[in-house]
Amino acid sequence: MATTKTTSAGRAKTAKAAKPAKPAAKKTAKKADETETNPLHVPFFDALGERNGEVDLPKTVFDEKPNMPVMHQAYLRQMANARQGTASTKTRGDVSGGGAKPYRQKGTGRARHGSIREPSMKGGGTVFGPHPRSYEQRMPKQMRRLALRSALSQKAIDGQVRVIESYVFDEPKTKQAVDLMEAIGFDNSALIVLPAPNMIVSRSFENLTGTKTILARNLNIRDLFTHTYLLLSKDCLDLLEENFKARERNGDEK
Repeated sequence: MATTKTTSAGRAKTAKAAKPAKPAAKKTAKKADETETNPLHVPFFDALGERNGEVDLPKTVFDEKPNMPVMHQAYLRQMANARQGTASTKTRGDVSGGGAKPYRQKGTGRARHGSIREPSMKGGGTVFGPHPRSYEQRMPKQMRRLALRSALSQKAIDGQVRVIESYVFDEPKTKQAVDLMEAIGFDNSALIVLPAPNMIVSRSFENLTGTKTILARNLNIRDLFTHTYLLLSKDCLDLLEENFKARERNGDEK
């Protein structure tokens, strides 16, 4: 009777074929109905702090790709321009006195000195000390606007922008300002942007720690960096677009 020999390679092949097939891995793709949040759609509140839907931010200002180097340069420029540069010291030629040699050249056992106003003497002049100077840095206007648009766009991306319809302060009331901040949901510092000067609103917020009011035309990179939230009046949107949008070039296509 003939016998059939099974080689090791054949046994391995048969065992491999006998194993059950693994189920196909499920794809982890996002569902079609899931859409990313648009940073230009921000919460909109009425004068009492109640949410009233959403409002669209202007793309010409809040849809800029954040440029970190330009923002950093603009911040350093603003901090440098805020320095007074009034520090001053006197050299040995500016200090009064010291016309005569303090003691004889030899025989005292001390160092040789020709004036009591030398830098090595107490009350003497200062070597390489500071003198009044200007720390001003210049930056092109379009770069400054780019820095502001980048900072505003980053605020929108982080979800830290809120828009309010108006303010209904009859008189300066800090308690009313606190209630408005709590109703909106601010849990950190906030920058209140107004379209025009309003002393009642400014006086209401000035005693709140971490809160500052500013006009839309005076918006700057330092205040945007040092405050977490940004509360804009609805009328400020047009002013921001008018003042800080990018300049249109002749060769650009609309």
